[in-house]
Amino acid sequence: MGDFSHRFLAQLGIGLLSCAAWTTQLSAEDGWTRFRGPNGSGVSSETDPAPTTWSATENLKWKIALPGPGSSSPIIVGDKIFVTCWSGYGVDGSDGDQSKLKRHLVCLDKATGKIIWDKSVPAVLPEDEFGGMFAEHGYASHTPVSDGKNVYVFFGKSGALAFDLDGKQLWQTKVGDGLDGRRWGSACSPILYNNTLIVTAAAESQAIIGLDKETGKELWRAEAEGLASTWGTPVLAKSEEGKTQVVLGVPYEFWGLDPDTGKLTWYCEAMDSDSYCSSVIEHDGIIYGIEGRGGGSIAVKAGGKKDTTQTNVVWRGRNNNRISTPVYYDGRIYFFSGRVANCIDAKTGAEIFQGRLPAANAAPAAAPAGGPPGGGRRGGGGGRGGQDYGSPILADGKIYFVTRNGDMHVLKATDKLESLAVNRVTNDAEDFSSTPAISGGELYVRSNKHMYCISTKN
Repeated sequence: MGDFSHRFLAQLGIGLLSCAAWTTQLSAEDGWTRFRGPNGSGVSSETDPAPTTWSATENLKWKIALPGPGSSSPIIVGDKIFVTCWSGYGVDGSDGDQSKLKRHLVCLDKATGKIIWDKSVPAVLPEDEFGGMFAEHGYASHTPVSDGKNVYVFFGKSGALAFDLDGKQLWQTKVGDGLDGRRWGSACSPILYNNTLIVTAAAESQAIIGLDKETGKELWRAEAEGLASTWGTPVLAKSEEGKTQVVLGVPYEFWGLDPDTGKLTWYCEAMDSDSYCSSVIEHDGIIYGIEGRGGGSIAVKAGGKKDTTQTNVVWRGRNNNRISTPVYYDGRIYFFSGRVANCIDAKTGAEIFQGRLPAANAAPAAAPAGGPPGGGRRGGGGGRGGQDYGSPILADGKIYFVTRNGDMHVLKATDKLESLAVNRVTNDAEDFSSTPAISGGELYVRSNKHMYCISTKN
């Protein structure tokens, strides 16, 4: 297992912890401004009542067609929604002309869903061929991030870009020209730390890169072969020593990096998996991860120096999860795998409950050959054997989980499996591979065709 970290250490060296305390507020994110909201937790701190039941005719505030498909998640910045899409190639079940491929950053009005602006960026070619596992998610899988002033996107080989809230492009920086060796594509979402935009360019350059968010200038680059086969998004974690680190799950290990320099401060042997598709989560300085492909589950204290495998592991388990990221709430961790709901004790990893999710009353329409129009994927029927790509989020004491075929589950966040509702907004063949966003008690869900706003407010 340690081979990956050894390669990393040989290239970077270990950055020693200083005694100075950092003043970063990990919980200072206001609203839902990155993948899965505050620090990627998936948990809303708002107290607004959130919807429980809805349909195509009940509690559906608006439905808006998007300019192209995508698996990225929406973010909320004030009265605006931002989401990415792609167009021009691989959108109708056929390959088409790759030279026409464009990625889009779309801004919608939060109250009405009206598209305020749509900025397209031509793809740097050659790109991944549309087919196989890559076609399961496509060219718009990286969720944007915002500091409330600008919006930052990662478009793979086309680089990282910054836009102001009115759609003016501020800069574009190339971060690598590689393609994923497995042909699974690129999916890691960018995050912000102070004035640094942190981009995990795993497929593009096997590097984590820090960019000046104002100019796009490269501040640091941490290259390591161990980043290959990584698709998760980092979180920020504060250790017992008072240091803030960027923490990422990679094949076989967890890494903790100094966000000011990119240097590796600690690593820990984690799950025995040659790929890491989900994201880790953090709570009170503990990093939790659950992976599949022979992986498992683990809880690790953030911090320390060099190899912390023997000192910082809190517990190990044999739970399996693949792409969906877990969510922590009230001492419990909830995760979904193969349409099965799971809950484990965050302190020990012991199982609290496991049970199959109920099906919606209405079955989805069958997807046409080649996948649903506008997506080109198999998602109309739930993807590859029901493998879901979206992650759960939590608000108002309820867990929301959307499957690829459009079943929208609402569970009570308790120590028993208690389904409150299974809702649908459409019976058309749409692919729901995104994680919802929530703001002001309103739920925002995107498919490969539409953005939906679910609300009990008038």
